[in-house]
Amino acid sequence: MNIHESAEDYLEKILMLQEQKGSVRSIDIAVAMGFSKPSVSVAMKNLRENGYISMDADGFIKLEAPGMEIAQRIYGRHRKLTAFFVALGVDPETASKDACKVEHDLSEETYSKMIAFAEKAEKEAQK
Repeated sequence: MNIHESAEDYLEKILMLQEQKGSVRSIDIAVAMGFSKPSVSVAMKNLRENGYISMDADGFIKLEAPGMEIAQRIYGRHRKLTAFFVALGVDPETASKDACKVEHDLSEETYSKMIAFAEKAEKEAQK
């Protein structure tokens, strides 16, 4: 699955907005990400052409199976990394920003080890 980080960010944002609002249009993405409407339109066209999303006649965006898979993976990493950083004592806002920076580039091995370590530490703390 070869997809650029920016496309992953868009797919993740679509999933996040769907969870918050129920439905998503390009303008919602532009506002949430601080991008221009034309930039988002080009990105949505590329995602649509590659089968990651579809759009209905009213402009509502739906994640297709390949897009949903990527969005869930990236958003799941984001949430777990944010929680890990917060557990280390990082401010939640900073933790979320830092998670966004590393969620794409962290190897699966390192990510898995970090999460396993955090879960083990959490279990030990509960004893």
